[in-house]
Amino acid sequence: MVKDKEGATRYLTLTSLDQALKILHDRFACIPRTVKIPVQNSSGKITSEAVFSPLSVPAAHLSAMDGIAVRSCDTGEATDQKPVLLTHFARVNTGNVIPDGYDAVVMIEDVIEQDGSFLIHSAAHPWQHIRPIGEDIAETEMIIPLLTQIRPVDISAMISYGITEVPVLDLNVALIPTGSEIVPVGTKPLPGQVIESNMYMAAAMLSKSGVSITHYPIVQDDVNKITTTVNEAIQNHDIVIISAGSSKGTKDYTAQVIETLGEVIIHGVAIKPAKPVIMGEIAEKPVIGMPGYPIACHTILREIIQPLLSWYGFVTPEQNTVPVRLTSTLQSSIGTDEFVLATVGKIKEEWVASPLSRGAGVQMSMVRANAYLKIPSEQEGVETGDKTTAYLTVPTSVAEQVVLITGSHDPVIDHLSNLMRKSGIQIASSHVGSMGGLLTLKRGYCHLAPMHLLSEDGEYNIPYLQKYFPGEELVLICVAERVQGMVSRESLGFEAITSHRFINRQRGSGTRMLLDHLMKEKGITSDQIEGYDQEATTHLGVCLAVRSGDADLGMAVHSAARAFSLPFVPVGVERYELVTTKNLFESDPRIRAIAEIIKTQEFKVILTKLGGYETEKTGVIRYCN
Repeated sequence: MVKDKEGATRYLTLTSLDQALKILHDRFACIPRTVKIPVQNSSGKITSEAVFSPLSVPAAHLSAMDGIAVRSCDTGEATDQKPVLLTHFARVNTGNVIPDGYDAVVMIEDVIEQDGSFLIHSAAHPWQHIRPIGEDIAETEMIIPLLTQIRPVDISAMISYGITEVPVLDLNVALIPTGSEIVPVGTKPLPGQVIESNMYMAAAMLSKSGVSITHYPIVQDDVNKITTTVNEAIQNHDIVIISAGSSKGTKDYTAQVIETLGEVIIHGVAIKPAKPVIMGEIAEKPVIGMPGYPIACHTILREIIQPLLSWYGFVTPEQNTVPVRLTSTLQSSIGTDEFVLATVGKIKEEWVASPLSRGAGVQMSMVRANAYLKIPSEQEGVETGDKTTAYLTVPTSVAEQVVLITGSHDPVIDHLSNLMRKSGIQIASSHVGSMGGLLTLKRGYCHLAPMHLLSEDGEYNIPYLQKYFPGEELVLICVAERVQGMVSRESLGFEAITSHRFINRQRGSGTRMLLDHLMKEKGITSDQIEGYDQEATTHLGVCLAVRSGDADLGMAVHSAARAFSLPFVPVGVERYELVTTKNLFESDPRIRAIAEIIKTQEFKVILTKLGGYETEKTGVIRYCN
């Protein structure tokens, strides 16, 4: 790497991810300390050595039943026809110590008391209904082995067996957020500022591995302040992680600070996102510098930090994989391992994966994702329909409950998702427009496709389904008839579209097609509209652009305008329906469950509260072909 005349870093070569991990592994011994901590505080920690019981439990022979303790040799001749009267016995209850000289217990239900003695009708075998010494655990027997993450049940057992302290691995990790544009949690950010969140994500992920975390306050972009903080952290911690300051900007000081206090081993790894990651050494301890973008930070935590922790003996999450078919093409650069967040769901017996936004700063992609894909450095990409591997970030059983809804956007889909969670069903929605949804459904890559396509004869949806699904039986579930209109800050109507800046929806969306239909009716051409080619992928995106002043008006549903408290002028009512194949509708109970929820009064109340929906046809099912 070199610096340009403005002092910003430029990379000449990048280290592969595999090579970077090998260098890191070979550089550091990765030997954690061992400490003893109170058992009751040890949940999630990793045992540094096997834990053995100092006691036998039970410590004496105990009765497992309410009854009488007997000598089994006295009972050998007892039968139903020839019962035996016992004169040597001891009354015991469950948990009582068995008196010396007795080796069996007869349940109280199986004896008859007779003049202070007991009559029995069957023989008792030795140790019948007796818990012997050490039945649960014997003195010196191992409770849990070394390198085990301690669970609540382990804590309970150790306490029961007389252990008060447990030896665990000890590793202290310092998290240092940097950046003058970063503000603390609870602060309302000004334009250009962001709330510090990366290190909270890091702390949550790393704490699950059993390490101890120190989260430092935000350090401003001042090389001296950063140097002082890192120098202090390295004295008391085993690993130091620095967020932001590793990229190409003139105020990215992490590499300079590490070089001042120690050595930069690697600056720049062939991984996307997170290429500017720094690996360094100060006082024989690893120091990792991460970019400030959340997805880049998340990638480094998963692909670099977690392997590093595993070398110290700490637990890292198990990685379940499933074979998936890709719903859209992913291009990538040769020589770089690229990781792409995705939503994975199962349609019939086949898994499909829908890639999410690849922008390093798009934090909601992490929230929406339940898996990620890896495009190896030797591949240029993966084509639509290709088979690849998805790495699940949730249990397989959870991913199997995902219903993929792909097509036209409406805010009510989020509320429908909330209702379905009560049934254990998770909705994952992608906003690609009505036409995009139909094509996705046709390829078998989603369960349901929301649409609102107006044909030239004024009919909604079915004419398009007959065209694109000739001969295939389809089911349409009506969500609502919704009001579309013009959103602005000044109560502008449709006639203002040629005199004000406009924000459009993407090609293939039902709203875009409705707009074009109205333009044709009124003889308006696209070149008369400033902003016709400026597109938003959701109704909320349109409203946000209008509210922020990027546009004067746009077309959206009433509920979106209401959510942003923007004036709304109606232009029409349209039928918003979820479409699926009849085969899927009949074979997948989750889809039928969604149809049933839409019919409920609870769902209709939500539509009414959101505003801009007519619910007379909500829940009505139509069939096509």
